[in-house]
Amino acid sequence: MAIFLDDSSTIIVQGMTGSEGTKHTRRMLAAGSNVVGGVNARKAGTELDVDGTALPVFGSVSEAMAETGADVSVVFVPPAFTKDAVVEAIEAAMPLVVVITEGVPVHDTAAFFARAQASGRTRIIGPNCPGIASPGRSNAGIIPADITTSGPIGLVSKSGTLTYQMMYELRDIGFSTSVGIGGDPIIGTTHVDCLQAFQDDPDTDAMIMVGEIGGDAEERAAAFIEANITKPVVAYVAGFTAPEGKTMGHAGAIVSGSSGTAEAKKVALEAVGVQVGKTPSETAGLMRDIITSHG
Repeated sequence: MAIFLDDSSTIIVQGMTGSEGTKHTRRMLAAGSNVVGGVNARKAGTELDVDGTALPVFGSVSEAMAETGADVSVVFVPPAFTKDAVVEAIEAAMPLVVVITEGVPVHDTAAFFARAQASGRTRIIGPNCPGIASPGRSNAGIIPADITTSGPIGLVSKSGTLTYQMMYELRDIGFSTSVGIGGDPIIGTTHVDCLQAFQDDPDTDAMIMVGEIGGDAEERAAAFIEANITKPVVAYVAGFTAPEGKTMGHAGAIVSGSSGTAEAKKVALEAVGVQVGKTPSETAGLMRDIITSHG
């Protein structure tokens, strides 16, 4: 089992013919993902040769879905055009849309997220995220496919690079699914969404949650864990040394006064029984101890 993405997932790439889209389509194919085509209205009817695999380019998401049965779209579209691309996927009733693009205006994200919520049919992951990987099953986005193995850990992370580090440090144990949810102020899929899905997944035994300064997502996750989660959770919160009032890399990672600090998030999580590591490596060690003691 896995969450949101498995070996039956059929993927199209919006923006496949661009340089980033082509590069990561190649990587997803090499990882064993079932990528079946792309969308670019200006190049509809052509094919893209990816290491000997001829992938059709469709004029619209709805056409691509009708022709291929795709149920996942990965979006590599420039920020100015991301909203239109995601809305097109929502209107085509695409079940899962993974928005890799960085720098999407927040009001655009708010608009397409509201549209997705209203539709009740489309889950959005991102934007500004590395995507989602279920090792040995499928990989949608830019997460390296060869840094870990399949196993019992579920990972949800705001940070792409910390996603990769956790996966690598625990590669001998492995992951059911790793979800990079992105670090923007508004995102489609939250820590809470992933924690619930991992709780419901019989093949996920324990979870790692990576948060960062800014906002109250981690505090809300702590309250949710206390009320709903019975599996072990460990966490890491990036940004203990970040200066107040500065945006740190991610648009959502800004601390206002005492709100949103790493220390406040750590306190909230530890209060509900979540072990919080001081470093990513210590956090991985906490998870290793849990798996070993339960093994």
